[in-house]
Amino acid sequence: MQRFETWVASSFLAFLAAVASTGTAAAQTAPTPDEIMQAWLASPHADGSAEAFKHWDGEGEVPGDCAVCHSTTGFAEYVAAPPAEAGMIDHPVPIGTKVECGACHAPGVKTLESVLFPSGETVAGMGSSTACLVCHQGRASTDQVGQALAGLDDDEVSAELSFINSHYAAAAATLMGSVARGGYQYEGRDYAGQFMHVKDLNSCTSCHDPHTTEVKLESCVTCHKGAEDFRAIRTTPADILGTGETSAGISTVIDALHGRLMAAMLTYSVEVTGKPVAYSDAAYPYFFNDLDGDGLAGADEAVFPNRYQSWTPRLLRAAYNYQYVAKDHGAFAHNAHYAIQLLYDSIESLAEVADVDMTGLVRP
Repeated sequence: MQRFETWVASSFLAFLAAVASTGTAAAQTAPTPDEIMQAWLASPHADGSAEAFKHWDGEGEVPGDCAVCHSTTGFAEYVAAPPAEAGMIDHPVPIGTKVECGACHAPGVKTLESVLFPSGETVAGMGSSTACLVCHQGRASTDQVGQALAGLDDDEVSAELSFINSHYAAAAATLMGSVARGGYQYEGRDYAGQFMHVKDLNSCTSCHDPHTTEVKLESCVTCHKGAEDFRAIRTTPADILGTGETSAGISTVIDALHGRLMAAMLTYSVEVTGKPVAYSDAAYPYFFNDLDGDGLAGADEAVFPNRYQSWTPRLLRAAYNYQYVAKDHGAFAHNAHYAIQLLYDSIESLAEVADVDMTGLVRP
């Protein structure tokens, strides 16, 4: 561990020296080493108090299926050689690191040309975004969901099933759309592929500051004139909701469909399984029995012993997509059409057997 820490320190010093030695023009615009450090310290990647980095303190080590994205040690090892499995190494690593300079500036990042996704697909040609794709891809896909449901009747409750979590902040999978299959894609439907933005804003770090991870609205308003908030930006003229309103930000459309999907899931669970379902965005495993029938997972309901266990394949597919969109808070920017298609198809599937109103809804 000491040798690794020494390597991290020396790598960061070398990186700062490279910044300092750039030409005069670049030096006038490049941030100073201190500014870089302060920016990183203000980012989620540096928040040592976050559950993302404290979760394994009691165990004393980070398991290999988590270490790649929750430690600098694991990430550096993962990108040093072609992976055997997406987002995993075959051994635990010590606790105590975050996503530090030695992760994104690891030697393996320089030669990283492609990224393996949970679906088994490999994505290449992403340039400076390649390292970001390693961790922001989720931990499941259409394929894992399909394998879990194979051979089961769509509307029969199965004791073999439990919720499949896409994991969190799968921005890269959303960005790649049908290429990576991060959401559950229904058979017989076409899905949006990689979202291609304008040339100069077509990478992770052209929108997100590489150290703070923040997005600056100023980079958007040149084209999206008058926008005072990212969520006010509209990316399609289509009337997706059938309300006649086509000027509101596309995020409002996604939020509305997301809410309608939850309502459809509740209707389906009551009518088909006889066990109402409720959702909590903070308590694992997120879906619980709605004991009082109010459509919400209250504090006394959102506990593991009350986890939802009346899954049918149809309901599980919809729940997977609900969680997938819920946990990519920037889905409206990363690939709005893909997110809308996942939500629309999930609602439509539930409407095949439950009293779910699809009036006015349009699939892009």
